[in-house]
Amino acid sequence: MSPSLSGREIGHAFGDTVALDGLEFSVDAGQVLAVVGPSGCGKSTLLELICGLGDPDTGTIEVAGKTGAVNRLEGCAYMPQTDCLLPWYSAIDNAGLALRNKGRSKAEARRAAAELFTRLGLNGFEQSRPDELSGGMRQRVAFLRTLLSGKGVLLLDEPFAALDAITRAEVQEWLKGVLREERRTIVLVTHDVEEALYLGDRVAVMSPRPGRFLETIESPSAAEASRLETVTTVEFTARRQQVMTLLGAGGLAPLGGS
Repeated sequence: MSPSLSGREIGHAFGDTVALDGLEFSVDAGQVLAVVGPSGCGKSTLLELICGLGDPDTGTIEVAGKTGAVNRLEGCAYMPQTDCLLPWYSAIDNAGLALRNKGRSKAEARRAAAELFTRLGLNGFEQSRPDELSGGMRQRVAFLRTLLSGKGVLLLDEPFAALDAITRAEVQEWLKGVLREERRTIVLVTHDVEEALYLGDRVAVMSPRPGRFLETIESPSAAEASRLETVTTVEFTARRQQVMTLLGAGGLAPLGGS
């Protein structure tokens, strides 16, 4: 399978501060690449460059075989850390914003969103305002909005960082199920090693700034197992320790840890 997303010799700096240096990656169509690394290593910068918010100073990024910021922006959808829901819009209208931005009518956007509300566990909350939704529900609406963009590449920047540990675990399991049905090419940035191994097909470990990928580790295969069953296996625990050792922490990552 040819890569849906790739980067070669990516270098980027902000003034005298080098954020990325010689970074390379490749993600096949339908795969989830989770990226972990210390704070300030350039994880968010990498996502911004992939989705076309800027061009790297050196190197090349390709999305579906195309380069250039405009082409990458057309092929990617970016979900930031905060849900960015409009407080005066209902849940279903927030979800349909990506379609409205493409020129679709409100009625068309609502119909398209409604088809996914039940599947994404949002049935009955279509007319709720953001302040009437739990944190987990808000993130589901934000993710639905990202899905409805129709883009083949989704870039998720710490999407569950603001959630408490219990809600975060629930949303992780929910998202794992959604991704089995809605196959997209995804780069997920997270500080949570357990989340990275659970949601990602592979986990790329970044070095401190300037960011490079130290190693890419295959996640344990768990098929249809529940989250609890998956994260408590011997294989999962060993992979988590491997990632933590690469990060220089020398111990196990707590859920939601940084």
